[in-house]
Amino acid sequence: MTITLYGIPNCDTVKKARTWLDAKGIAYTFHDYKKQGADPARIAQWIAAAGLDKVVNRAGTTFRKLSGEDQAALGGEGAPAVLAANPSVIKRPIVEHPGGLLVGFKEAEWTSISG
Repeated sequence: MTITLYGIPNCDTVKKARTWLDAKGIAYTFHDYKKQGADPARIAQWIAAAGLDKVVNRAGTTFRKLSGEDQAALGGEGAPAVLAANPSVIKRPIVEHPGGLLVGFKEAEWTSISG
């Protein structure tokens, strides 16, 4: 089973998710947005699968610091490019797994990848 966890290593929610995966003995690949960047095409797939409101982190300081133009672009087709340029605005973590996509960390939802 191939699982990829996308996020930022110093994010508390990402840390909780990684700890949970490790405790369950679930192997995964970690994709660090800060070092490896974020792919607009992949982000577009996440938006198509989960919805824009679920993928965009509007509660963070990075979102509030975006220009009005970038915030407006997040409401339409420009969203993947804005999110790729500002990966801290992507809700974390995002996990791709054979059964689908998980956004954020809620243990009850994550049981689908624990077998």
